[in-house]
Amino acid sequence: MTSLSIRTVHETAGFAAVADYFSDVWKTPRSAPPLLPETLNSLAHAGGAVHAAYDGDRLVGGCVAVFGPPAARETYSLLAAAERGLGPRLKEAQRAWAVGLGARTMRWTFDPLVGRNARFNFAKLGAEGTGYLVDFYGPMADGVNDGDETDRLEATWDLTGTRRPSAATADGREAAPVTHRAPDGGPLARRDPGDRYVWCRVPEDVVALRVTDPELALGWRRAVREVLTKAFAEGFTATDMSRDGWYTLTRREDTP
Repeated sequence: MTSLSIRTVHETAGFAAVADYFSDVWKTPRSAPPLLPETLNSLAHAGGAVHAAYDGDRLVGGCVAVFGPPAARETYSLLAAAERGLGPRLKEAQRAWAVGLGARTMRWTFDPLVGRNARFNFAKLGAEGTGYLVDFYGPMADGVNDGDETDRLEATWDLTGTRRPSAATADGREAAPVTHRAPDGGPLARRDPGDRYVWCRVPEDVVALRVTDPELALGWRRAVREVLTKAFAEGFTATDMSRDGWYTLTRREDTP
């Protein structure tokens, strides 16, 4: 990628291009994108921002954010997607825009079963998982979520600070007792005896699993839901995602 540029979108053609890009990512007809071009235009006109990443003339990423309640000094990222390796630069552009207007935090939601997204949010950006939302959107008819329940994990990103990584280790995880079994028969969740950490595993590729075995994918959804909703209710925060697909959840008083 030799000529990457990221800029905010202000013109009708740009909004249409970003809407088409989102359609391709979420596998919807271009006549029914996740966000219509006119919706993107209105969000930008209202004070939000639509960012587009270009490699030369080719659109390779996009994201959309709006401001939340003024007193919260918070922004909310509605949608974001980019070609592999470009996510950090796109989110950094979004962060710079938000901080420049006085925001201190940014929130968004993502599918908790998609481990690569969790790793990007926690390990790359330093965000934290602050809540679990059961079937947040209800049924969706796009080519990615169709046929599944739309649970989402809420991510909160401190835009002004640097969070220390979790003190939990892989050795500590493997030594902790198994509390739940996964649909594939392996361990799903572990909990350390000191009750500071909970670990929860997700499938290797839930998007592919929805296609090949939707019933098994739904089984994973409900199994992970049981573990994470209980952990959040007990005061845990999701602080990390390992390369091999394990969430680390840390008791809030121990969260850096």
